[in-house]
Amino acid sequence: MSDFVVCDRVSVGHQGRGDEMIFEATVTDSESPLYNSRVVLRELTSVQAKRRGRRALQVLKKLVRQRLMYHAYAMQVHGYVSPSKDGEDDPFILVHGYHGSYSLRHWLQLSDWLPTLEATLALDEEWVRRVGDDTIGGPAVTRQLRLIRIIMRDLLIGVNYLHSHGLAHTQLRLENVHLCPVDRHIKVGILGNAVDLHNSDSKGTDNLDRKAMMIAFDMRCVGFMMSKMVLKELMDSANFTKFMSFLNKMLDRNWGAGWHLLSLLLATKPFARISCLEALRHPFLCGPKWRIDPSIDLVRWGLGSTAVRMAEDYIYSRPQRRRLAYFIELMELLNPHPMLKNWNDFLHGRWRLLYCTGQHIGLTLRQPPQRTLIGNAYLTFTRDEDANETTLQLTSEITFKLMPSSSWPHNKSGPHGSLLINSIVRTTPGRRLYLKEAETSPSKFSFQESVSQLMGSKKWKGVGSLKELPHSLPSTKLVHGELDVKMNLDPSHANVGEAQAVLNEVRIQIPPEMFDITKLVCGTYIDSRMMVLRGVNGSALLFTRS
Repeated sequence: MSDFVVCDRVSVGHQGRGDEMIFEATVTDSESPLYNSRVVLRELTSVQAKRRGRRALQVLKKLVRQRLMYHAYAMQVHGYVSPSKDGEDDPFILVHGYHGSYSLRHWLQLSDWLPTLEATLALDEEWVRRVGDDTIGGPAVTRQLRLIRIIMRDLLIGVNYLHSHGLAHTQLRLENVHLCPVDRHIKVGILGNAVDLHNSDSKGTDNLDRKAMMIAFDMRCVGFMMSKMVLKELMDSANFTKFMSFLNKMLDRNWGAGWHLLSLLLATKPFARISCLEALRHPFLCGPKWRIDPSIDLVRWGLGSTAVRMAEDYIYSRPQRRRLAYFIELMELLNPHPMLKNWNDFLHGRWRLLYCTGQHIGLTLRQPPQRTLIGNAYLTFTRDEDANETTLQLTSEITFKLMPSSSWPHNKSGPHGSLLINSIVRTTPGRRLYLKEAETSPSKFSFQESVSQLMGSKKWKGVGSLKELPHSLPSTKLVHGELDVKMNLDPSHANVGEAQAVLNEVRIQIPPEMFDITKLVCGTYIDSRMMVLRGVNGSALLFTRS
């Protein structure tokens, strides 16, 4: 320890565990290549902590072949201080690099974190090459998006460097990732818990599964870090509403590319998570200077996100209704799960009705005998343990509110009610046929013609394997049993005549398929977040998972 001058304080960004003591020091040995440079001394007290320190030294030997990459993207471990006799009770002090006073978490907790990080990561020619974005300033959304791109790309390059050398970090958190002000690189924390991706004890498939699981775990940690960078203001409940609007503006850009990347990083199934190289090519992390061809999965995601956003605007003019129907048809054309077994996996759960391409009848221009305001409409598919996997219990639930005033009140208050329709439904494989244009009457809007023009455009050329529109698409037929209808009303509206008037008004405002669920004949699109069902009259019902 005579080679160091220990400082009287420690930076807040170097917090350790309960079995570690942290010191900052300056090297005083004139013969050392680290002479007069600041380092961090991490004294490891427990047996587990010492094991982590020795593991970090072993990993250093494995990564020394590419020293330049190691110095750029990993926290440098210089060595250790320990007595000559290696006993379990002897102190073990790990010596590693000092990369600024703050961890990434503490950078983000600064009150002026955005301009401070922008000044630290000043855009120059190198950064233009890295992120493909040479713009300066702009709205807060654009500035934060540019900064997250820079940090995420640097972090992914560092993690990919470890994975390519057969290592998984397993401890990626904002607290142990540092931003070096000198070379402006993200430094991945000490590799004391790094594991080898190739286990000599396992062979063949087990080894491949283990490697994929460990890489997927690291990618999930990276996804959590990205979420915290985007959602950091949510820690303060007062900023929740304001930031939700800000969040949507940022992640909704480029057809929801930010949401798509987050969903791939945080996928529940490890094998469904994205790799480092795939994430680096993702459009969300690529600036406007780079032209990245979107994958079919991202195109499908963008179609769904745009349809949801348009439907939630609730301004259903004729051009908007035409465009929504068009997007739903495109989603059906790009259905990722057309097989019946996929529907049986995704179908169970609760789905909220978002939009229907059929006729819409509201309250604005009518004077109904019972003024009723529709709340939400849900379809719930429940699997019966005694039945086979293709038989489900289907429940349609419509909530509504009765407004006693005959005029349109500003305060939409009143007694609540609900309508429940139950049935047994069985799923079978089927196909949806597209009639040829010669067999149908001419219409103002032809889906086949529009999609053909779309597939031939430069923007969509090469997306998917479709060369021309098919004459039919696989679907899942819904075979229904008997219906059981129940309506719940406030006791003050127990009169039979009033109840019938309320029921008639609810039936007028909701799609007929939500009341008579036997009119739902097939499913044409499903994934983990959205579903499209078709009625007997051809109208499409768009659902989101609730």
